[in-house]
Order: sequence, then C-alpha cells, then structure tokens
Amino acid sequence: MENKKNTLLLIDGSSLAFRAFFALYNQVDRFVAPSGLHTNAIYGFHLMLNNLVERLNPNHVLIAFDAGKTTFRTEMFSAYKDGRARTPDEFREQLPFIKELIEKLGYNHYELKNYEADDIIGTLDKMAELPEAGDYDVTIVTGDKDLIQLADSNTTVEISKKGVAEFESFTPTYLMEKTGLTPEQFIDLKGLMGDSSDNYPGVTKVGEKTALKLLQEWGSIDNLYENIDSLKKSKMKENLIADREMAFLSRTLATIDTKSPIEIDLADTLIKPVDTAELIKFYDEMGFAQFKAKLETAEADEVSLSFKVVEDATDILVDKDDFFYIEI
Repeated sequence: MENKKNTLLLIDGSSLAFRAFFALYNQVDRFVAPSGLHTNAIYGFHLMLNNLVERLNPNHVLIAFDAGKTTFRTEMFSAYKDGRARTPDEFREQLPFIKELIEKLGYNHYELKNYEADDIIGTLDKMAELPEAGDYDVTIVTGDKDLIQLADSNTTVEISKKGVAEFESFTPTYLMEKTGLTPEQFIDLKGLMGDSSDNYPGVTKVGEKTALKLLQEWGSIDNLYENIDSLKKSKMKENLIADREMAFLSRTLATIDTKSPIEIDLADTLIKPVDTAELIKFYDEMGFAQFKAKLETAEADEVSLSFKVVEDATDILVDKDDFFYIEI
C-alpha cells in the first residue's frame, strides 16, 4: 500500500493572533465574554484557524509563539525590534486563552526561550525534509515575510494580507516571478534594505527597488562586496562601503535558525481528537454561541451518519460466535 503524504501546517501564532486582534479591533467592545474578557483576538484567531484547516486539510499542525522580547538576535543587535508600540492590554489578556483554544481544538503550540516563532517553524520545516521523516508537504502561515526564505519544492509560505482570510502564497516560482529572486536570496534582500518593523537598518538609503536591482545583477551580498570596486562612483557606493558591516549583520538578523534546540519533533504535531464537551465548555466561557452551534450541528450530523437503517436484507449470516453481519 502506498504511504499517504503528510500535510504539515506550521503557523506563526504570535503574528496571526496580532492580526486577528486588529482585524476586529473596531468591534472590540462587541467581543466580550460573560466574565468581561475581551475576545476579539480569540474569535478572529479561531476563524483564521478554521479557514486554514478546512482549506489545507492537514494531519499535522503546530502553532509557534514568540517566548519574549529577548532573543539571541537582541544579543547581536540590542536595538532589534526596539521602538514597537506597547502591546495593548486587551490583546495581552487574550493570549493565554488563544493557547487554551488551540489545545481544545486538538493542536499543539510551542515556544522556546531566546528564540522566535520563526526559528521553531524553520527547524520543524527542515525536520520534515529529512529522508527519514517520510513524505511531507509543508505550508507555513505568517505575517512575517522573513519566512519566505524557507519556500522550496515541498514548502509553501502563505503571508497574511487583509482581514482574517486573505493570504499571498509564496513558492520559489512565484517569488522569482514577483521579484526575480530565489528564496535563498531573500535574506540578502533584507541585508541590503533592512527591516523597519524589526528595527535593523541595512544600508543607508538602499530601499527595496535598489536592493532588488543589486541582487539581480550581483546575485548575493557576498558577490556584491567582492566586486564593490567595479561599481561606478556614486553616493550609493559610498553608503555600501560605509555600511558593509551593517549589511552583513542585517542579513544575519534576517536569517532563520533552522537548527534551534527545540524539544519537540514531528510526532508532536499530529492532530489529536477533540474533547467535544471540553470545547463546548470553552465556547460557553467565551460566549461563542456561533462556534458552539456549528460544533453541535456537526456532532449531530456525525451521529446520524454513524449507522444505516436496513429495510431490505436477504439473509443474516453468522460468521463467528461474537460477530454477525447482514448481507444486503
């Protein structure tokens, strides 16, 4: 018998939870649990998760979260991710319940001190590519374009766009059509142009268009700097020379650690059965009547399909002492 291909869904939980919160932020006062807890992020995250699972039909799911602001990247560059606005209290209070929801739905979540969600995802993605892992198709879902560097023949990276249901899917072919770059070159792009959201600068006054042009011509930061003397005199050349160290540091900051010391493996990503009673209890606590009704309807449908009324049987055949079957 041919082995079924595994489908692994890796989600940047920190990124998607934040997007879910702001997608429904203008209705934050509408989404309140009986206890008074704001639930817009929990509700939006659940919607996104349901849509993804229904569309991709994975049998393995892992949702990774950032463990805190301090990581090995802040040790390399203290200003990394500085300047971000303080996380709203209404969002912060919902995170533990998002993680509880994930567990109730039969999925695992994971975070690792000193590392980011990206590194957990990257490490599991590379585990799935090992010959001994078996046959995996991987989909990564995030709002962080850094993860595009992981796209390959077995891995698609979906970047969240508007609301809670729109995504842009990056494969190596699509990235080449869109930018003229390979996934491996994506970190060089970040090295040159920097990343304002992560607060590392790259090379002064080198934006995306200039960085793309340089990489399309030279292929990599390494090759660009090896041939820096051949560039004609310009302010850009002066900036490239002056910011050489920052260009390489920025590239390092953008590079995902695919060998992070995670204490889980692919077996831990297998979807577990749902305890319906516990999930309904959670929905009641959150005031999620719509999700509860949908679950109860699905349960009723499943029960009705679990047996068949036989109206026309020709014989009842006894096979063993403890087993019989009806021949129709």
